[in-house]
Amino acid sequence: MRTGSEPTTARSALRMRFWLSVWGLVWAVFGTVAFALAGRPGWAIACGVLWLVITADMAMILRHIRQGPHYQPGPDIPPYRPPENRRG
Repeated sequence: MRTGSEPTTARSALRMRFWLSVWGLVWAVFGTVAFALAGRPGWAIACGVLWLVITADMAMILRHIRQGPHYQPGPDIPPYRPPENRRG
């Protein structure tokens, strides 16, 4: 919900997330190979699954970077009113 107190120039840190994902990908690949060579198949599978998750995350991050900036309401747009009937 938009409260009206958001920074007008707020941006997602997609490039930072991308480079952190690259760092994680390097370690996941290293872990997969190292545990496979050390004869620890459970840990190798765990690192392999992490490798797949990181790859999917990187694909999403790159997709969002390629989409470019999206419309953000300006200061002349009033904040959204909270719902009147809250169920809790």
